[in-house]
Amino acid sequence: MNAKQTTDACKLHFDRLKANGENGKQALIALMNKLLKQVFAVVKNNSIYLPNYCSTLH
Repeated sequence: MNAKQTTDACKLHFDRLKANGENGKQALIALMNKLLKQVFAVVKNNSIYLPNYCSTLH
C-alpha cells in the first residue's frame, strides 16, 4: 500500500486498474504481483533496478 501512495508509476497503474472495473483489493493484489515480478526479474538477472526500463520483447 505504501508503494501505491509514494510511487507515481504504481499510483497510475492502480488507478488504471480501478478505472477498468476492478475493486480496490483486486487492484492492490495486481499491483503487488507486478512489483514481485519486477523484484524477481532484477534478482534473476543480477541487475540493478531501472525505473524507466522498457523491454524489447514486445
